[in-house]
Amino acid sequence: MPEAGPAAGPVAERVAPSAADPVVPAAAVRPRRRGLRTVGLIAVAAAIGLVGGTAVGYGIQAEREPTALPPLNQPGLAYPAKALPEGQKTKLPASEDLRAKAEGDLRKLLLPKPAGARKSEFADVDGWLRVSTFASQFNRPGNALDDLLETGIRRVAATSWAAGEYKETEIRLVQYRAGDVLGAQEFVEEQQAYMPEEDFAESEGTELKGSANGRFYVFPVRKKAGYLDMYEARAYFYRGDIAVEIFVIDTRKISAKDIRSLAERQLGRL
Repeated sequence: MPEAGPAAGPVAERVAPSAADPVVPAAAVRPRRRGLRTVGLIAVAAAIGLVGGTAVGYGIQAEREPTALPPLNQPGLAYPAKALPEGQKTKLPASEDLRAKAEGDLRKLLLPKPAGARKSEFADVDGWLRVSTFASQFNRPGNALDDLLETGIRRVAATSWAAGEYKETEIRLVQYRAGDVLGAQEFVEEQQAYMPEEDFAESEGTELKGSANGRFYVFPVRKKAGYLDMYEARAYFYRGDIAVEIFVIDTRKISAKDIRSLAERQLGRL
């Protein structure tokens, strides 16, 4: 199937939302270059340790008598249990084939709008979100776009809805291309890295069960004279080559149960 989505289009210009906008945009992807020296030093140290340990291990092993390997606990283990006819291959049901789902229409993996929800007044789009538009919603759009392209972003699907008087919800599926870099994992980890900071959740969040390293966050209430109190919750997780980010804002308290349930239901569709 030909790739659908916004990644191939020309870069679109868009003014980032102002601080007065009700929707708080995602923070800028952290520049990755600052950590390269540290990562390089760690990699060198690990390599030295590995080589040294291997050399010692070979020296000790060379002086020992060879040891026979133990027998297999299940020598007859095979899959499938029954031999398939010649030329026939095993095939996962479509509902369990993550690759098939990810290669299809990404928008179909988004949670549907809840009954009674209405179109969000502040949503940029429902469906495909251009990569350039996605990057423009970060505090440093240029850095964000460079980082997204470097890690192999492929396309972004998004949906949003409004409920109650001021509650807004947005979900984005950010898909990456297969390659040496695990783009979805890296994106999620970069977003999670700044959640404990003062301007964000001020906590490490709570583990999202069923995901590799997903977490959800309930932010402290934001108070400002002359404005309604603002509450926010987020979730970040990934499955395969798809990173997921969920935003919920309201003028009323958002419970951990609400954001957890939303994240679990979205995870279940991937």
